[in-house]
Amino acid sequence: MPTPKTFHVKSFGCQMNVYDGERMAEAMAAAGYASAADATDADVVVLNTCHIREKATEKVYSDIGRMKKRRPDQMIAVAGCVAQAEGAEIIRRAKVDVVVGPQAYHNLPQLVADAATGAPTLDTDMPLLSKFGALPARRRVGPSAFLTVQEGCDKFCTYCVVPYTRGAEVSRPFDAIVEEAKALVDAGAKEITLLGQNVNAWSDGKQDLGSLIRALDRVDGLARIRYTTSHPNDMTQGLIDAHAEVPSLMPFLHLPVQSGSDRVLKAMNRSHSRDSYLRVLERVRAARPDIALSGDFIVGFPGETEAEFEDTLSLVAEVRHAMAFSFKYSPRPGTPAADMAGQIAAEVMDDRLQRLQAVLNRDQEAFNQATVGKRCTILIERAGKKPGQMLGKSPWLQSVIVEDGPPVGSLIEVDIVAAWPNSLVGVAAVAQAA
Repeated sequence: MPTPKTFHVKSFGCQMNVYDGERMAEAMAAAGYASAADATDADVVVLNTCHIREKATEKVYSDIGRMKKRRPDQMIAVAGCVAQAEGAEIIRRAKVDVVVGPQAYHNLPQLVADAATGAPTLDTDMPLLSKFGALPARRRVGPSAFLTVQEGCDKFCTYCVVPYTRGAEVSRPFDAIVEEAKALVDAGAKEITLLGQNVNAWSDGKQDLGSLIRALDRVDGLARIRYTTSHPNDMTQGLIDAHAEVPSLMPFLHLPVQSGSDRVLKAMNRSHSRDSYLRVLERVRAARPDIALSGDFIVGFPGETEAEFEDTLSLVAEVRHAMAFSFKYSPRPGTPAADMAGQIAAEVMDDRLQRLQAVLNRDQEAFNQATVGKRCTILIERAGKKPGQMLGKSPWLQSVIVEDGPPVGSLIEVDIVAAWPNSLVGVAAVAQAA
């Protein structure tokens, strides 16, 4: 195989995969490979995969088949959670060149080089955080950047593959996180989103995520801090207090609940109840009354009755999420839920999902409408779809469209003058006369 010179990373799934994809691209660039804007033009295509949803593995094989048909000479590397779950089977079945798991992708450049001169290469080891020390420094990022602070999960929800593909919960060292945050700011970031499978489980044994956020608030040039995804059982009082006391911590919290039924939550092994979830939200809202709440929901979990689904609808009605993500239950091979009795028919799940999403969409639109008339600061992230438009994010993570807005990376005060289901319209605030 000719020596590859260019690469393209294509990431699927969660925000952590986006972060991992960026770090893989940086590692390849540091090793002398040039980035190709389009996968078709690259010598090496890295498929950074997600294993959360049903048929994710088959989609990867389908993508590989299309790529091989289009360009038989192209090197294909499979990374991410499907790579970790499937391992050598991907090489055997799809004849790809490189397979690398999410804890070993710092070795990607060497794996690519080795594959170019010999047999396919595989690395799905799961060492404790060694990859972060081996990755190159952050050099250029957008105004909003991701920073992984915690990886893995010890919760073992019965529907989830993450503990098997990402490993046990591990927190990155405090000093390493602060240094990477400073590097991101130097590289252009004004906002940093802290990432983890259970990001609020971050701890160095003495400090919690709230303490880490307080330290990051002192980084010169860092205007905004966010974090995702959290678990209800890891919402410490220190973290909740940070929402009241840290100016740069945005008033937004994504806290998945999954179901409003205690029986279903127990079957999911969620380790929280409906009531304990609501009590956490009460404490958060007491600390930050204007906070926007986001959640995740699964409908059609094995054994879920219509009455238990109605429990979810009633919880939604009580919380009034600003935004939420909802999914049909998707059986993952090897998880306890995949073998549970009472698997729900597809048409029942479809009906429940439509009903739930109708309520969630209503609440999101109501939250957006309630923002009209407010003045807030937005961070301009990119150009809009129409000439002259710029798109920014409100403190509550809403997309805000501004006509003739300032350049990307600017922080600008706007008055919200209109709201749509998925976005807002802002007008640059005019300073009041003295």
